[in-house]
This record gives sequence, C-alpha cells and structure tokens, in this order.
Amino acid sequence: MISYQPFYETLWKKNITVYHLIFHEGFSANTFHRMKQGKDISTRTLDALCFVLDCEVQDIIRHVKEEPPAPPPQKSK
Repeated sequence: MISYQPFYETLWKKNITVYHLIFHEGFSANTFHRMKQGKDISTRTLDALCFVLDCEVQDIIRHVKEEPPAPPPQKSK
C-alpha cells in the first residue's frame, strides 16, 4: 500500500499549504482529494510535487507492507 503521510509531513516542515499548491502552483484539487483517499496519482504528478517542494519521492510517498490476504479455504471433496 502507498501512504501519502510523508507528503503532509513535508508540507508542514516547509510551511506550505495545499491551498498554495492549488491556487499558486496550479495543481488540481482533485489530486489532493485522491491522495487524502489513498488513491493513485500519476508519476507525472509525483514528479511535479517533488519539483515544486524541492524534495525527493520518499518525501511524498512511502510503501507500507501489508500482510497478503489469506488464501480461500479448500473445498472438501
């Protein structure tokens, strides 16, 4: 699973708001809605965020390992 928690920490450290990114940097509000919902964003958007925030990818996203789902029970014959 991808977590966007580092993005919000980076915003806080750099004293930048989502409002600024939308109204001054031209990002779509839908991008941040998708991030808040834990949905995918494009690598192009990820690259643009890194450029504007002057940071690395790991300052925007983090991979969180999840336990694989349990296999379905075997049907007895």
